[in-house]
Amino acid sequence: MAQSYSPADIEPRWQQRWLDERTYEVENDDPREKRYVLSMYPYPSGPAHIGHVRNYTFGDLLVRYHTMNGRAVLSPIGFDSFGLPAENAAISANSHPRPYTDDRIAELSSSLRRIGAVYDWRRMVKSHDPEYMRWGQWIFLKLWEAGLAYRGNAPVNWCPGCMTVLANEQVIDGRCERSDDPVERHDMEQWFFRITDYAQELLDEVDNLDWPERVKTMQRNWIGRSEGAEFGLPIAADDGSERTDVDPLAVYTTRPDTGFGMTFAVMSPEHPRVNEMTTQDNQEAVAAFRTEVSNMSEIDRLSTEGPVDKRGVFTGSRVVNPFTGQAIPLYLADYVLITYGTGAIMAVPGQDQRDWDFATAYGLDIVRTVQPPADFDGEAYTGDGPAINSANAELDLNGMDVATAKSTTIEWLAGQGLGEGKINFRIRDWLASRQRFWGCPIPVIYCDDCGIRPAPIDQLPIVAPDDVEFKPTGESPLRSHEGFLNTTCPDCGGPARRETDTMDTFVDSSWYFLRFADPFNTDAPFDREAVKEWLPVDQYIGGVEHAILHLLYARFYTKALADLGVAPKELREPFRRLFTQGMVRMGGGKMSKSRGNVVAPEQIVDAHGADSLRLAILQVKPPAEDVDFEDFQLDGCERFLHRLWRLAVPGSDLFSAARGGDATPADVEIDRATHVLIDRVTGEYERWAYNTAVAGFMEFTNTLYKYVQSDTGPHGETLAFAVDTILQLLAPAVPHMTAEIWSLRHDGEHIHALTWPVADPAKLVVDSVTMVVQVNGKVRDRFEVSVDISEADAEALAMTSEKVRGQLDGGDPRKVIVRAPKLVNIVA
Repeated sequence: MAQSYSPADIEPRWQQRWLDERTYEVENDDPREKRYVLSMYPYPSGPAHIGHVRNYTFGDLLVRYHTMNGRAVLSPIGFDSFGLPAENAAISANSHPRPYTDDRIAELSSSLRRIGAVYDWRRMVKSHDPEYMRWGQWIFLKLWEAGLAYRGNAPVNWCPGCMTVLANEQVIDGRCERSDDPVERHDMEQWFFRITDYAQELLDEVDNLDWPERVKTMQRNWIGRSEGAEFGLPIAADDGSERTDVDPLAVYTTRPDTGFGMTFAVMSPEHPRVNEMTTQDNQEAVAAFRTEVSNMSEIDRLSTEGPVDKRGVFTGSRVVNPFTGQAIPLYLADYVLITYGTGAIMAVPGQDQRDWDFATAYGLDIVRTVQPPADFDGEAYTGDGPAINSANAELDLNGMDVATAKSTTIEWLAGQGLGEGKINFRIRDWLASRQRFWGCPIPVIYCDDCGIRPAPIDQLPIVAPDDVEFKPTGESPLRSHEGFLNTTCPDCGGPARRETDTMDTFVDSSWYFLRFADPFNTDAPFDREAVKEWLPVDQYIGGVEHAILHLLYARFYTKALADLGVAPKELREPFRRLFTQGMVRMGGGKMSKSRGNVVAPEQIVDAHGADSLRLAILQVKPPAEDVDFEDFQLDGCERFLHRLWRLAVPGSDLFSAARGGDATPADVEIDRATHVLIDRVTGEYERWAYNTAVAGFMEFTNTLYKYVQSDTGPHGETLAFAVDTILQLLAPAVPHMTAEIWSLRHDGEHIHALTWPVADPAKLVVDSVTMVVQVNGKVRDRFEVSVDISEADAEALAMTSEKVRGQLDGGDPRKVIVRAPKLVNIVA
């Protein structure tokens, strides 16, 4: 009698066997071809939810697939255990972050094991592990020593809910991405990483990445390279002439060709020359406007919504347009940012819609400098066209296209000593310090006599004490802990203070993938040769929400560490290939712990088994698409697995009618279909077409059932080969059940240690296909035809059909559409 299928018995036993036999542990000197498959390490704020399971199912399938293809696969796991998510979760639970985080890691690890995900658990990295902190602090000091980390005073994004500074990338539509509180702008002294030094390289190498195009576009836009000109606008005297006793106001523009249409100029409210440029009569209005703008986020300031007449203020001063020699008014406006270009712009309302709206609101002149098309009925025109109204005694742009006019203008500005061509980037330096307890302390010491000094290497890691009030107060909680705060200067031995800010959690996630290559190293963050063996990551898997934050920072860190000699110098990119899976929705919204709409996978595993859950995840939709949990076909996937079990398990009565002897045409067709399945599934796994692979498994199983239940019955060897093949192909997706059946069929042999099946090319060749004949869109007949039948022969054959002739009533068809060899469509 055949053994019954019981996931509750099978799955834990195989999960333990994979651990005991160290099936998926690899060494750095493994002689096999290497593959590094990595899913982004998670925040350990609780057990896994279905969104986690979807991500890690994809990664696990790849690990098992590449292993069966004879490769040494590095599949590590770690936890992004520092930062706001973990700390806020601990605060909500009225717990201390350290034990709370350790408990959550245990929960999440258990969840991942229960779905059958396999990792080299020896290589686990946790951000809050003192050894990982040690090397994270060591890297910070290396970056500081190289001038890539610095302390500076700058306007920062302040979240009043989280009580900490946020990077620009963590502000979404003017709100904190974690708490959804409105973000305020404060001036603070902070630690920064000089990511702008790598802006051009980060941009140039995006094109070479095998990443989703939308992610590459998001990175290009965030880096934001623009080419233009920087030049000075002389300050105007009362009579409109140029003052020579003060420096001109420097402006940056991407459209210097439109300079003749400059009818006013605008400074950022934070510009250092605002007080100098504001006349006495306008000081009160300017001060009020600057106060109002200081409470606005950059997102709000750049928005095109809201009343335009409240978005600017006149300084009372004028500057001289060097193209026309005319004095023009100087304004402040909220849409000009101090962080871009020079913090001041020339305003050309004829060619810029924001400038048009501003000019209209304030009654300022509008002069077009590019001729719009005859059918253009809009306001500002930003397209190409011949220059107009653009000439003086020394420069005549009229008639030139935009590109020619731009280059000609830049040459003229340089020749006149007025300015030069300039490249600017939107990206700003990475704000890396946070005023929270649960993070890696910045290894810096402040001495009144010696200044800012690096913490001695032999004192690393600097670990925050646990007996501290870690709840947010607006400044780092470590500042109130005398034992942590007070230390001695490493240079003079006098009293000193430790830095009490902690590092942004994205610092931790910017190099963990490097540590995975050599996690046992106690002499360095990693060995360069070990990194050479594995990096760059062959397949990185995670959500598109990390397109700017984590991925850009990780790219910068990798380049910087290579330049510092810490990482291999030839390693310029961390992730060779990126896949961004779609999100799992529940009730119309993203499934996440913060929204309280998660589905616990443990409940599904208890009811259906991990293999059914994995199969449902793979079946529901293409991996890159968002899915609704309600669309998961758990019952259907479970029924399929039971059906396959009944077909494949030894002792099944379906094998009782198996025969020997010579193969019949039906046997040959099943054998050919088996090889077609090998070729199909292999290609679909390579293309991430998991949903169609699952459809192929189900179709093939149906075919086998019909074969087994046919009048002649199945050929024993043919059926055994077909069943063994589908088990091997299904093993990466359904690891437990396939392993159990294979062990029962083959005396304890381990299916995941087998070599991936290879299709016989000769058996993939199809000699004939079924040609469908339609009349007015309805199928009327079918013919078996040669795959290379010509269109003329296909049409002639179709017209011999009595069923077709009956539809034509003796007449000729009005039209015949032939798609040889599969279709002939006749229009009567």
